[in-house]
Amino acid sequence: MNLKHLSHWLALAETGSFSRAAEKLHITQSALSRSIQVLEDELGGPLVDRIGKKNELTPLGLTVLERARRIVHEAAELKQGAALLQQGGLGNLRVGLGSGPGALLMTPWLRHVALHHPGVQVSIGRGATELQLQQLRERELDALVVDVRRVAPAADLQIEVMADLRAGFVCRKGHPLLRALSEAEQHGDTGAMSQAMPFEALLAYPIASTPLSDEVARILVAHYGAAADPQHMTTLRCEEIASLMDTVRHTDAVYLGIIAAAQHGLKSGELVEMPLSPAFVGAARLALVTLAGRTEAPMMAVFRRFVAQQMQEAQPALEDREPPVFR
Repeated sequence: MNLKHLSHWLALAETGSFSRAAEKLHITQSALSRSIQVLEDELGGPLVDRIGKKNELTPLGLTVLERARRIVHEAAELKQGAALLQQGGLGNLRVGLGSGPGALLMTPWLRHVALHHPGVQVSIGRGATELQLQQLRERELDALVVDVRRVAPAADLQIEVMADLRAGFVCRKGHPLLRALSEAEQHGDTGAMSQAMPFEALLAYPIASTPLSDEVARILVAHYGAAADPQHMTTLRCEEIASLMDTVRHTDAVYLGIIAAAQHGLKSGELVEMPLSPAFVGAARLALVTLAGRTEAPMMAVFRRFVAQQMQEAQPALEDREPPVFR
């Protein structure tokens, strides 16, 4: 048994097709068949049932699959680690970012690498957390920064909580709801309005948000009732917060999500956090997720420190900010 045979077996198991696996490996189908046959002879049984054009893993094949994947990946990481030591470099890094972390980290991270580590190759993946977890497990990504509430605990995952970032509702400065608050105050109706908007008033406008976890949905419903269920309340749903923010700036849509993602617009006065009654108390728990036991490139330590610093800077600037006053 050797790594080449195991690599060939993984390609077949992952593609489900001798022709596609051979194409992926840049070998002929006959060479792939011989390689699989050698591995089956060594393991003492068939790894795949060949049923016409369909190939299904046998019980032995399913048992071998995960261990073979670990062996092949660990061998590749051993080779990479040795090369890094020989070269004295930091290695490359591929990270996946959830919607909130992407809004906070993507551009600052690219700038940081360009300025301080110009010889390092980095790439950033975006998309649904479930897809990124699969890419992490398949070694297509080295780490994720996501809302931990969207990650199911598992023995193969190492989860490091980096920060709890407050969530809330944000709208443009000239939003009709803010004008209504201001007019109520000017007419002396401060007792009725209390400088805060009842939640139900938001539902007359589009609610823009990223996909939310079940836990966040439960918090919203507990605060404001069944009408706050994101499945029904959210009318504009997108993984890219930058697009949501642009929509909020130019329309009467109201953003629901991490307040820190709107920090530039809030600081400039272009955006305003919507004061609600009762006030919303919720937060996103952002975490760095890696594979347990996986050898890390030295660049990972740089990324970990960078994320921790960015999260630390994002919190005070927004937690200490005075609530909006309408005069």
